[in-house]
Amino acid sequence: MQKKSVRMMATITGGGKVMKKRVLKRSRIRGIQGGFAFIPHRFLSDGFIKRLGPGELLLYLFLILVSDAYGLSYYGNSAVCRFLGMNLCQLEHCRQILIDEDLIAFEAPLYQVLELPTRPGQKTLAADSVPSSSPSSFSELLDSLGD
Repeated sequence: MQKKSVRMMATITGGGKVMKKRVLKRSRIRGIQGGFAFIPHRFLSDGFIKRLGPGELLLYLFLILVSDAYGLSYYGNSAVCRFLGMNLCQLEHCRQILIDEDLIAFEAPLYQVLELPTRPGQKTLAADSVPSSSPSSFSELLDSLGD
């Protein structure tokens, strides 16, 4: 696959500072091949990511990765639990939080990852809302996907 030429890029940050960026590994620039998944930048910048615990983030990332162009996927509870290393109680808990946050719709076994709402919901999640065996960091969350 031939890569496009790449130039130095400058971005103005929120603080007005100029951040100069350059491609670090020209031979490894990502390209779209086959399926493609994305997470809108607003998920981070508008604070959606802060409202979810590690288990909810893991489920949300999984659903994004397995969904089609309409955000649809159909995995049964046992398959999702097996992929994510969760039990059924944890899955139901995480799924309900994603539904409450208006990030997904669910009618067994069909999931739909929704367009992000205008802004994150108003409620705050209790610190104890994360199931005890959920990964404790984002890196653990990503590592668990590789298992």
